[in-house]
Amino acid sequence: MGAWGVDSFGNDDAADWAFGLDESHDLRLVEETLSRATVGSEEYLEAPVASEAVAAAEAVARLRGPAGESTSCSESVDLWVARVGKPPSEAVARLAIGALDRIVAPNSELRELWEDSEDFAAWTDAIRELRGRLGS
Repeated sequence: MGAWGVDSFGNDDAADWAFGLDESHDLRLVEETLSRATVGSEEYLEAPVASEAVAAAEAVARLRGPAGESTSCSESVDLWVARVGKPPSEAVARLAIGALDRIVAPNSELRELWEDSEDFAAWTDAIRELRGRLGS
């Protein structure tokens, strides 16, 4: 995983996913991404799927209210939020929360990668903050 920060778009997979929103005008890509991270909850969750789901959860959070920290990789998401312009349903927010819960659970490659770094606590805090912006 090419990571340069613990923020939602601080790795190659999440940044690439965010740029993919350039052609999107609805929640379809976001919902598909979150769904991939939540299916098969007993199966091992690969890091690329998890990283994209964190980015998708950030997109949902930005539709719901105040944005997290803006980065150069989040400009596409900010433009997408302006295009979509309406808050997501509670079901989409719950899907995003479910994806985040799965990402921080055992059986998640992304969690394992961060556990092996000195930034695990900061990553966990960033995920917790994002989850808080999605609601309880």
